Amino acid sequence: MKIKGRAWKYGDDVNTDVIFPGKYTYTLQTPEELAAHALEDLDPGFASNVHPGDIIVAGKNWGSGSSREQAVTSLKYAGVGAVIAVSFARIWFRNAINNGLPAIVCPEAVRAIQDGDAITVDLEEGKILTPAGTFDFPPFPPSLQEILKDGGVIAHVRKELRGR
Repeated sequence: MKIKGRAWKYGDDVNTDVIFPGKYTYTLQTPEELAAHALEDLDPGFASNVHPGDIIVAGKNWGSGSSREQAVTSLKYAGVGAVIAVSFARIWFRNAINNGLPAIVCPEAVRAIQDGDAITVDLEEGKILTPAGTFDFPPFPPSLQEILKDGGVIAHVRKELRGR
């Protein structure tokens, strides 16, 4: 599975409240409503300018803070194809995979990628192609690749149950 898009580069310690403002947690319901507010406190133009397949490139500890699932959902439905970071908060990483949003650890690529770069992520080969070069990351195990390909763990389980 290949993801192609423009890089949106952010720094260290971007927490779930910055990814999706907590003030909307109980007032917005649909994924489309959540997407309209993705990163609004950090980058007010993000939600209206992101394109399907665009890739967030971040520093260390992306997604720290609460376990708020809307932080992943808002990015996924805004069109983000993947997030590449130096490191992830554990629960954000798990929420991303569960929701079918690839979360890739590759510090070398993060250092090389510039905001706005056109990049390609090859999930099966474990490669990130950038204007500055190609960077390797450990490919996800086949079971996680299937979950990502199916759009998340719920869609994957439904598919598996239909196949029985």
